[in-house]
Amino acid sequence: MSADARELRHLHSAAPRIMVVDGSRLVRKLIGDVLARELPEARVVPCGGVAEARAALAEGAVDLVTTALVLPDGDGIALARAVREAAGQAYVPVVVVSGDAQAHLEARRFTEDVTDYFDKALGHHALAAFVRGYVQPQPIPGARVLYVEDSKVVALATKRMLERHGLSVLHFIGVEEALDYLETHRGRDDPGADLVLTDVYLKGALDGNDLLARLRGDFGYGKRRLPVLVMTGDANPDNQSALLRAGANDLVLKPIEERLLVTKALFQLRLARQPEQRAFDA
Repeated sequence: MSADARELRHLHSAAPRIMVVDGSRLVRKLIGDVLARELPEARVVPCGGVAEARAALAEGAVDLVTTALVLPDGDGIALARAVREAAGQAYVPVVVVSGDAQAHLEARRFTEDVTDYFDKALGHHALAAFVRGYVQPQPIPGARVLYVEDSKVVALATKRMLERHGLSVLHFIGVEEALDYLETHRGRDDPGADLVLTDVYLKGALDGNDLLARLRGDFGYGKRRLPVLVMTGDANPDNQSALLRAGANDLVLKPIEERLLVTKALFQLRLARQPEQRAFDA
């Protein structure tokens, strides 16, 4: 089976296998019950730690792994590494589920083996939507992405990625143009876009940092009101942390990988449309 065929299997499997790794049997059951209720077609593979996960991976491929950050015989980083090392595995998203995920994300403590994180304080419905976004991504009709990118080549490629998944893209070459557009919607119920996607480094007088500052400061848009994804090729953890602290919902690292870009965009769009959820008790 080719790499492309394996990737299509993981994207469109009718009965995705989702591995849930947590040292607490109660948490495994809680997450398993949530997934069984919200994603009845999925098969849940519960594991208590890294060793159990390795054994389960040896028995068959999985489509996604959720893991606690702290495990009895290691941690979520070690688990992610084990998934990557599993013989015969195609690329499998590994998502850390933790109440401390945001702090670790901002500190850039996650390695490249971890695909993404989920802050369990967002609630169980948001977790189900997050997982569904990876194993069975669905378009959100009418969702508008305000996209700022000054490279025509990059903009065209990224715009096509988003449009292939049903997203409507409003492309602006510079921050100034984007702000002029947003200004025409200031004070309305509709801010003019459902998600902002911007590069950090732009050729104009203003860059992605300035756009982020204006949205969170002058316009007063919170993370749920107008989510912002920032694209960056800067591998410096301090610079990445600064973007998140400044109000970016998440980062998309370059070179852009279509599946991850679209998944992050759809997750933020779904989350913005959901009411606030209670946190997990565990």
